[in-house]
Amino acid sequence: MLKNLFRPRPGARTGHDLYALAVAQARTVDFYTRLGVEDRIDARFELYTLHVLLLVLRLRDEKTSQGQDAAQSLFDVYVSALDHALREEGVGDVSVGKKMRKLGEALYGRMNAYEAPLRNGDAAAMAEALARNVYADAAAERAGDLARYALATRAGMAAQQFNEVLAKPAWAEV
Repeated sequence: MLKNLFRPRPGARTGHDLYALAVAQARTVDFYTRLGVEDRIDARFELYTLHVLLLVLRLRDEKTSQGQDAAQSLFDVYVSALDHALREEGVGDVSVGKKMRKLGEALYGRMNAYEAPLRNGDAAAMAEALARNVYADAAAERAGDLARYALATRAGMAAQQFNEVLAKPAWAEV
């Protein structure tokens, strides 16, 4: 009985692996050099969120319990990583809850802003949302390029088999 309590859930490892893939892609230097994303904590949060969301949407599109579980596991790992990052930055236990609430609101805001344009292939709406969130400038010149990247990634992952996405998502070229 106790063995089952402490045994890792089968999908938990999947969430960690997918999160590592999303983070590695979001750290690609071309986002910062070629697409002009500033190397700031908030801009990195935006790129991590974009990449996690691209994976979550693809996993949810699978419409199987395996896809839903993988998407939830990835999301849970991401939220846990945000909490961990706050604690590493020295945020005290009393303040973590407030900061996590703000980050959670931002995360859900990004999901709402990006999901419809990604699902509908709407480059203009996606560029507008990315300009506002990633670049913090409604007139950001490179937001259209980042939007095209996100839409190309979405299309590339849609063409992959589920197990291929889990192993190596089809990230578009930056």
